[in-house]
Amino acid sequence: MGERMAEKVLVTGGGGYIGSHCVLELIEAGYEPVVIDNFSNAQRGEGDVPESIRRVEKLLDTSIEFHELDLLDQPGLEKLFKKHSFSAVIHFAGLKAVGESVAQPLRYYRVNLTASMNLLEVMQAHRVHNLVFSSSATVYGDPQHLPIDEQHPVGGCTNPYGQTKFFIEEMIKDHCKAEKQDFNAVLLRYFNPIGAHSSGQIGEDPQGIPNNLLPYVAQVAIGRRKCLSVFGNDYGTIDGTGVRDYIHVVDLAKGHIAALKKLKDNCSCQVYNLGTGTGYSVLQMVKAMEKASGREIAYKICPRREGDIASCYADPRLAEKELGWKAQFDLERMCEDLWRWQSMNPSGFSAAPAVCH
Repeated sequence: MGERMAEKVLVTGGGGYIGSHCVLELIEAGYEPVVIDNFSNAQRGEGDVPESIRRVEKLLDTSIEFHELDLLDQPGLEKLFKKHSFSAVIHFAGLKAVGESVAQPLRYYRVNLTASMNLLEVMQAHRVHNLVFSSSATVYGDPQHLPIDEQHPVGGCTNPYGQTKFFIEEMIKDHCKAEKQDFNAVLLRYFNPIGAHSSGQIGEDPQGIPNNLLPYVAQVAIGRRKCLSVFGNDYGTIDGTGVRDYIHVVDLAKGHIAALKKLKDNCSCQVYNLGTGTGYSVLQMVKAMEKASGREIAYKICPRREGDIASCYADPRLAEKELGWKAQFDLERMCEDLWRWQSMNPSGFSAAPAVCH
């Protein structure tokens, strides 16, 4: 019997942190990913391919089709859809820094919303009916109850980045309603992805000053930064610092594979939280990284940041029940894998020597 053709899945933003881990899991699960990225959150490697994708190719001894493409370029997207018949699209591409979105709201609305609209229109024109969307727990705003389940009200977002995720979700839901015979989507609301692939070959490589806690902590541990700023220690939490649900990026990537399988049931539009259900404070994370790295991590307490909330963690039971997915890796493993990546790649994907600030 001839081998069944692998299903082709388009991955937008596949050169980024979560995208590249997902591309690796897709290949391992027998899919054929086609990756597009515009390098806004990806490092260029040789041959103008994202360095992360080049490393996945090496790790798995395979070749991955890559196109440098911006989703704002609708004709370019059309051309790609003419060339391939995709069974599904996983949509990661977008601007993603909370602070930056507060400073540049129009840029965030233009890029994130237009990109998603272009993608949906081209999918519709080429009869590609399955979408997994990379959403965020920021759509819940300031939590009204904890843990946060999928029934929690959405839309009270505390920043423009969260608003764009909420608007894109609404756009996809309306599209699913209009095309109810045909179109299926799974909206995955991520909590806080951290860690890296166990090979230490791919991981999070923020450009400039990291916006997220853990990459910053890792850069202090490796000596790239002097000291961590902890924003606020007067929240009503275990030690006064903010509490978040951290999830291993590999667990998160596996959640996308489970979502692709769910699309096969003609599921219409479904929403799932991807988190662990456990919250850890900033200072607990600092301690866990000190343990993983064997280094002391200097920090100073600063005033609270605008748009930040005290606590946010998931109720992930629906994903377990309906997707058969559950986070496997604990905090210790997340920190070990992050430290392996950071120590093997002190300056991220670029080979430039690390600098202290």
